[in-house]
Amino acid sequence: MLKIGKVESYIREKLKKEKLHFVLLDPDDVEPETAGKIAEMGEEIGVDAVMVGGSTGAEGEVLDGVVKAIKESSSLPVILFPGSHGGISRYADAIFFMSLLNSRNPFFITGAQALGAFQVKRYGIEPIPMAYLIVEPGEAVGWVGDAKPIPRHKPKIAAAYALAGQYLGMRLVYLEAGSGAPQPVPPGLISFVKRVIDVPLIVGGGIRSGEQARAAVKAGADIVVTGTAVEKAGSIERAREKLEELNRGVKLR
Repeated sequence: MLKIGKVESYIREKLKKEKLHFVLLDPDDVEPETAGKIAEMGEEIGVDAVMVGGSTGAEGEVLDGVVKAIKESSSLPVILFPGSHGGISRYADAIFFMSLLNSRNPFFITGAQALGAFQVKRYGIEPIPMAYLIVEPGEAVGWVGDAKPIPRHKPKIAAAYALAGQYLGMRLVYLEAGSGAPQPVPPGLISFVKRVIDVPLIVGGGIRSGEQARAAVKAGADIVVTGTAVEKAGSIERAREKLEELNRGVKLR
Protein backbone atom coordinates (compact mmCIF):
# COMPACT_ATOMS: atom_id res chain seq x y z
CA MET A 1 0.00 0.00 0.00
CA LEU A 2 1.22 3.50 -0.86
CA LYS A 3 2.35 5.27 2.30
CA ILE A 4 0.78 8.56 3.28
CA GLY A 5 3.32 11.33 2.73
CA LYS A 6 3.95 14.71 4.28
CA VAL A 7 1.53 16.75 2.14
CA GLU A 8 -1.34 14.29 2.41
CA SER A 9 -0.81 14.12 6.19
CA TYR A 10 -0.90 17.94 6.26
CA ILE A 11 -4.22 17.88 4.38
CA ARG A 12 -5.73 15.23 6.66
CA GLU A 13 -4.69 17.02 9.84
CA LYS A 14 -6.08 20.36 8.66
CA LEU A 15 -9.36 18.74 7.62
CA LYS A 16 -9.89 17.66 11.23
CA LYS A 17 -10.25 21.35 12.12
CA GLU A 18 -11.73 23.12 9.09
CA LYS A 19 -12.59 23.03 5.41
CA LEU A 20 -9.72 23.82 3.07
CA HIS A 21 -9.18 26.26 0.23
CA PHE A 22 -6.73 25.48 -2.56
CA VAL A 23 -5.82 27.94 -5.30
CA LEU A 24 -5.19 26.52 -8.78
CA LEU A 25 -2.76 28.39 -11.03
CA ASP A 26 -2.37 27.52 -14.71
CA PRO A 27 1.16 28.19 -16.05
CA ASP A 28 -0.42 28.84 -19.44
CA ASP A 29 -2.35 31.79 -18.00
CA VAL A 30 -0.14 33.28 -15.28
CA GLU A 31 3.47 34.47 -15.30
CA PRO A 32 5.87 33.19 -12.62
CA GLU A 33 6.11 36.60 -10.92
CA THR A 34 2.34 36.89 -10.67
CA ALA A 35 2.04 33.30 -9.48
CA GLY A 36 4.54 34.03 -6.72
CA LYS A 37 2.61 37.11 -5.62
CA ILE A 38 -0.69 35.23 -5.59
CA ALA A 39 0.87 32.43 -3.51
CA GLU A 40 2.34 34.93 -1.06
CA MET A 41 -1.02 36.67 -0.68
CA GLY A 42 -2.79 33.35 -0.38
CA GLU A 43 -0.58 32.29 2.51
CA GLU A 44 -1.22 35.58 4.31
CA ILE A 45 -4.98 35.25 3.79
CA GLY A 46 -5.24 31.62 4.91
CA VAL A 47 -5.23 29.57 1.70
CA ASP A 48 -4.07 26.02 2.47
CA ALA A 49 -2.19 24.93 -0.68
CA VAL A 50 -1.39 25.92 -4.25
CA MET A 51 -2.18 23.60 -7.14
CA VAL A 52 -0.32 24.07 -10.42
CA GLY A 53 -1.44 22.71 -13.76
CA GLY A 54 -3.73 23.07 -16.71
CA SER A 55 -5.30 21.34 -19.67
CA THR A 56 -2.88 22.79 -22.23
CA GLY A 57 0.62 24.29 -22.19
CA ALA A 58 1.46 23.53 -18.56
CA GLU A 59 4.70 21.65 -19.18
CA GLY A 60 8.49 21.95 -19.21
CA GLU A 61 10.22 25.23 -18.43
CA VAL A 62 6.91 27.08 -18.28
CA LEU A 63 5.67 24.77 -15.53
CA ASP A 64 9.00 24.71 -13.69
CA GLY A 65 9.17 28.51 -13.69
CA VAL A 66 5.78 28.91 -12.04
CA VAL A 67 6.42 26.17 -9.46
CA LYS A 68 9.79 27.66 -8.50
CA ALA A 69 8.33 31.15 -8.18
CA ILE A 70 5.63 29.86 -5.83
CA LYS A 71 8.18 27.95 -3.74
CA GLU A 72 10.34 31.07 -3.43
CA SER A 73 7.40 33.25 -2.39
CA SER A 74 5.53 31.09 0.13
CA SER A 75 5.78 28.03 2.32
CA LEU A 76 2.46 26.59 1.14
CA PRO A 77 2.53 23.05 -0.31
CA VAL A 78 2.73 23.06 -4.10
CA ILE A 79 0.68 20.23 -5.59
CA LEU A 80 0.84 19.37 -9.28
CA PHE A 81 -2.50 19.06 -11.06
CA PRO A 82 -1.38 17.56 -14.38
CA GLY A 83 -3.39 17.47 -17.58
CA SER A 84 -1.16 14.62 -18.76
CA HIS A 85 2.21 13.00 -18.09
CA GLY A 86 3.94 16.17 -19.31
CA GLY A 87 2.65 18.16 -16.36
CA ILE A 88 5.33 17.01 -13.91
CA SER A 89 7.88 19.32 -12.27
CA ARG A 90 10.73 18.14 -10.05
CA TYR A 91 10.32 21.29 -7.93
CA ALA A 92 6.81 20.49 -6.63
CA ASP A 93 6.04 18.94 -3.24
CA ALA A 94 3.33 16.53 -4.36
CA ILE A 95 1.19 15.49 -7.30
CA PHE A 96 -2.45 14.56 -7.48
CA PHE A 97 -1.87 11.19 -9.14
CA MET A 98 -5.31 11.13 -10.62
CA SER A 99 -7.38 9.00 -12.95
CA LEU A 100 -10.10 10.65 -15.05
CA LEU A 101 -12.58 7.87 -14.42
CA ASN A 102 -15.30 9.10 -16.78
CA SER A 103 -13.02 9.56 -19.78
CA ARG A 104 -13.80 7.64 -22.97
CA ASN A 105 -10.06 7.35 -23.61
CA PRO A 106 -8.00 4.83 -21.60
CA PHE A 107 -5.01 7.17 -21.92
CA PHE A 108 -6.54 9.49 -19.30
CA ILE A 109 -7.57 6.61 -17.03
CA THR A 110 -4.27 4.70 -16.87
CA GLY A 111 -2.09 5.52 -19.89
CA ALA A 112 -0.74 8.94 -18.90
CA GLN A 113 -0.28 7.67 -15.36
CA ALA A 114 1.94 4.81 -16.57
CA LEU A 115 4.01 7.21 -18.70
CA GLY A 116 4.55 9.57 -15.77
CA ALA A 117 5.00 7.12 -12.91
CA PHE A 118 8.76 6.61 -13.18
CA GLN A 119 9.31 10.36 -13.45
CA VAL A 120 7.34 10.95 -10.24
CA LYS A 121 9.45 8.29 -8.51
CA ARG A 122 12.73 9.63 -9.88
CA TYR A 123 11.99 13.18 -8.75
CA GLY A 124 10.78 12.06 -5.32
CA ILE A 125 7.44 13.84 -5.70
CA GLU A 126 4.77 12.67 -3.25
CA PRO A 127 1.90 10.98 -5.14
CA ILE A 128 -1.63 11.42 -3.78
CA PRO A 129 -4.09 8.99 -5.43
CA MET A 130 -7.25 10.75 -6.62
CA ALA A 131 -10.42 9.92 -8.55
CA TYR A 132 -11.11 12.78 -10.97
CA LEU A 133 -14.64 13.23 -12.30
CA ILE A 134 -15.82 15.73 -14.90
CA VAL A 135 -19.29 17.18 -14.35
CA GLU A 136 -21.17 19.11 -17.04
CA PRO A 137 -20.19 21.37 -18.76
CA GLY A 138 -16.57 20.21 -18.33
CA GLU A 139 -15.09 23.06 -20.36
CA ALA A 140 -11.55 22.62 -21.77
CA VAL A 141 -10.55 19.81 -19.43
CA GLY A 142 -13.58 17.80 -20.46
CA TRP A 143 -12.75 18.21 -24.14
CA VAL A 144 -9.03 17.54 -23.77
CA GLY A 145 -9.65 14.56 -21.48
CA ASP A 146 -12.28 13.12 -23.85
CA ALA A 147 -14.67 12.86 -20.92
CA LYS A 148 -18.28 11.80 -20.92
CA PRO A 149 -19.38 14.56 -18.53
CA ILE A 150 -21.68 13.55 -15.70
CA PRO A 151 -25.09 15.24 -16.13
CA ARG A 152 -25.65 17.93 -13.52
CA HIS A 153 -29.07 16.49 -12.65
CA LYS A 154 -27.81 12.89 -12.21
CA PRO A 155 -26.02 12.83 -8.83
CA LYS A 156 -26.30 9.04 -8.53
CA ILE A 157 -24.00 8.62 -11.54
CA ALA A 158 -21.41 10.90 -9.92
CA ALA A 159 -21.72 8.99 -6.64
CA ALA A 160 -21.28 5.64 -8.36
CA TYR A 161 -18.04 6.78 -10.01
CA ALA A 162 -16.84 8.37 -6.77
CA LEU A 163 -17.48 5.23 -4.74
CA ALA A 164 -15.79 3.11 -7.41
CA GLY A 165 -12.76 5.39 -7.14
CA GLN A 166 -12.69 4.93 -3.37
CA TYR A 167 -12.97 1.16 -3.71
CA LEU A 168 -10.11 1.21 -6.23
CA GLY A 169 -7.96 2.72 -3.49
CA MET A 170 -8.05 6.41 -4.37
CA ARG A 171 -7.83 8.58 -1.28
CA LEU A 172 -9.51 11.71 -2.65
CA VAL A 173 -12.42 12.39 -5.00
CA TYR A 174 -12.51 15.53 -7.14
CA LEU A 175 -15.71 16.83 -8.77
CA GLU A 176 -14.74 19.20 -11.60
CA ALA A 177 -17.09 21.46 -13.56
CA GLY A 178 -14.14 22.81 -15.56
CA SER A 179 -12.10 26.00 -15.21
CA GLY A 180 -14.21 28.99 -16.15
CA ALA A 181 -17.46 26.99 -16.13
CA PRO A 182 -20.55 29.23 -16.16
CA GLN A 183 -21.87 27.44 -13.06
CA PRO A 184 -20.14 25.35 -10.37
CA VAL A 185 -21.01 21.76 -9.50
CA PRO A 186 -24.61 21.78 -8.15
CA PRO A 187 -24.91 21.58 -4.34
CA GLY A 188 -27.35 18.68 -4.62
CA LEU A 189 -24.83 16.62 -6.56
CA ILE A 190 -22.08 17.46 -4.06
CA SER A 191 -24.20 16.42 -1.07
CA PHE A 192 -25.29 13.15 -2.70
CA VAL A 193 -21.67 12.16 -3.43
CA LYS A 194 -20.54 13.18 0.05
CA ARG A 195 -23.16 10.94 1.67
CA VAL A 196 -21.86 7.93 -0.25
CA ILE A 197 -18.06 8.17 0.07
CA ASP A 198 -15.74 8.05 3.07
CA VAL A 199 -12.77 9.94 1.62
CA PRO A 200 -12.31 13.73 1.39
CA LEU A 201 -14.26 15.43 -1.39
CA ILE A 202 -12.73 18.20 -3.52
CA VAL A 203 -14.92 20.49 -5.63
CA GLY A 204 -13.74 22.95 -8.27
CA GLY A 205 -14.69 24.76 -11.45
CA GLY A 206 -16.87 27.82 -11.85
CA ILE A 207 -16.56 29.02 -8.25
CA ARG A 208 -16.23 32.78 -8.57
CA SER A 209 -17.75 34.17 -5.38
CA GLY A 210 -17.66 33.67 -1.66
CA GLU A 211 -21.32 32.72 -1.79
CA GLN A 212 -20.64 29.91 -4.27
CA ALA A 213 -17.70 28.68 -2.21
CA ARG A 214 -19.89 28.67 0.91
CA ALA A 215 -22.61 26.73 -0.91
CA ALA A 216 -20.11 24.05 -1.93
CA VAL A 217 -18.84 23.69 1.64
CA LYS A 218 -22.33 23.54 3.13
CA ALA A 219 -23.23 20.86 0.58
CA GLY A 220 -20.32 18.70 1.71
CA ALA A 221 -17.13 19.78 -0.04
CA ASP A 222 -14.09 19.26 2.18
CA ILE A 223 -11.76 21.17 -0.12
CA VAL A 224 -12.77 23.97 -2.50
CA VAL A 225 -10.54 24.83 -5.45
CA THR A 226 -10.63 28.28 -7.03
CA GLY A 227 -8.43 29.70 -9.75
CA THR A 228 -9.89 31.52 -12.74
CA ALA A 229 -11.56 34.18 -10.58
CA VAL A 230 -8.17 35.05 -9.07
CA GLU A 231 -6.10 34.75 -12.27
CA LYS A 232 -8.53 36.97 -14.20
CA ALA A 233 -8.90 39.58 -11.45
CA GLY A 234 -7.04 42.18 -13.51
CA SER A 235 -4.66 43.44 -10.84
CA ILE A 236 -2.83 42.17 -7.76
CA GLU A 237 -5.04 44.35 -5.56
CA ARG A 238 -8.19 42.90 -7.05
CA ALA A 239 -6.74 39.39 -6.84
CA ARG A 240 -6.21 39.89 -3.10
CA GLU A 241 -9.80 41.05 -2.65
CA LYS A 242 -11.10 38.05 -4.58
CA LEU A 243 -8.90 35.63 -2.61
CA GLU A 244 -10.14 37.09 0.66
CA GLU A 245 -13.77 36.82 -0.45
CA LEU A 246 -13.37 33.22 -1.59
CA ASN A 247 -11.45 32.21 1.51
CA ARG A 248 -14.11 33.66 3.80
CA GLY A 249 -16.68 31.61 1.92
CA VAL A 250 -14.72 28.38 2.36
CA LYS A 251 -13.91 29.01 6.02
CA LEU A 252 -17.51 30.18 6.62
CA ARG A 253 -16.35 33.43 8.18
